[in-house]
Amino acid sequence: MLGAVQRGLSGSRSAIRSFYSYSREPFMALDRQPKTVSAEEALSVVKSGDTVFVHGAAATPRVLVPALAEHGKKAGLKGVTVCHIHTEGAAEYNDPSFDGVFRSYSFFTGANCRKAIAEGRGDFVPIFLNEIPLVFHRKIMPVDVALVSVSPPDDHGYCSLGTSVDTARAALIHAKHIVGQVNKNMPRTFGDASVHVSHFDSLVEGHVPMPEHKAAALTDVEVAIGKHIAQNLVEDGATLQMGIGSIPDAVLAQLGNHKDLGVHSEMFSDGVVDLMETGAITNNHKVIHQGKLVSSFTIGTKKLFNWMHNNPSLLMLDVGYTNNPQIICQNPKVTAINSCIEVDITGQVVSDSIGPRIYSGFGGQVDFLRGAAICQDGRGKPILAMPSQTTKGESKISVFNKLGSGVVTTRAHAHYIVTEHGIASLFGKSIRQRAHALINIAHPNHRESLEKQAFDRLKCMPSA
Repeated sequence: MLGAVQRGLSGSRSAIRSFYSYSREPFMALDRQPKTVSAEEALSVVKSGDTVFVHGAAATPRVLVPALAEHGKKAGLKGVTVCHIHTEGAAEYNDPSFDGVFRSYSFFTGANCRKAIAEGRGDFVPIFLNEIPLVFHRKIMPVDVALVSVSPPDDHGYCSLGTSVDTARAALIHAKHIVGQVNKNMPRTFGDASVHVSHFDSLVEGHVPMPEHKAAALTDVEVAIGKHIAQNLVEDGATLQMGIGSIPDAVLAQLGNHKDLGVHSEMFSDGVVDLMETGAITNNHKVIHQGKLVSSFTIGTKKLFNWMHNNPSLLMLDVGYTNNPQIICQNPKVTAINSCIEVDITGQVVSDSIGPRIYSGFGGQVDFLRGAAICQDGRGKPILAMPSQTTKGESKISVFNKLGSGVVTTRAHAHYIVTEHGIASLFGKSIRQRAHALINIAHPNHRESLEKQAFDRLKCMPSA
């Protein structure tokens, strides 16, 4: 077992990174060598009452997770907490048959956790993505066992966390026991991704394909939203952050003629690779890590993973750093582009839930909206986008948000709201002015009704 000090906890490497006082130094070599064992043997260390951290997104260790479930069944475990951000695959520990054995603890919810949360068998944590590492650093959630995917060791003995540094690095620093699934398909990345093989307590060979997310064909509505943002809000030389989903993809598809864009984001996907290859993204004007694309995790296809592998133009960094608004704001023209679920006429934004049903999480939305808002050159743009109505024809702009829904982005944080019908600029506007701007970008089928309901709420007509 290794303590936090042995795992590399020390002073910060520079003033710019001292916002958190926790080390982000490399996991240097130790005088020990882990055993390569079967998944069954590696997971035998998990006992009742333990907290297990699971690596997320494309780095989900899909050999170790099923083995964890099997061990829980065979050993008759009880009360094991499984904590993570979004993970890929079946998340076997969430099956109803494991109720009482495992309980998932989602810092950001994926499709494989929604049912368990809705049925009371899993937990959701409302938290800004940049603050998740603090849960581990402050020992709010002590990690007994960490399960991560890594690349094979290089000539110097270093493995890479590859596609997902995000919250994993903080969990590894404090984990009592680390199990690594070695996967030759994991791209080797630089930055905070390096962990010397000697820090693992056991290794499991698990050379399986990386989980892929192939972008769906964009709808006419999404294309229209992408054009509004790309043509009216994204400037040449801007530093971009993109959230997850088809709308950020739609924006990227419209940026081919832009020049000298940069990327400092919590995540990115295949669309960024295309813009790097065509030269629209150069990262030349960035202040923080000039010339480098900075991210914390990725989701995409084999094309993305191949591009990432041994690519020195990419830095994969701890999410406590990438999503720190005090870091974000130093880059030029920070343009944060995120999706949302629902907005009321005052600008309160719902992004993590549909009514009381948890759908996703806070993620980095507020981190980057705030970073853009306080951009030091005064040219940042915090942008939220969504179709004007649901697939069932319900307006996504409402007078009151659905009962039970959670506000992720407050009305004070909301600056630009975009639908296929245009852009509503809310910053510095009164409630009445906001209502007018938002109703003007609602679907035409709903505008009259919204005006009537807005009058009932505001006791006056919405007006510019």
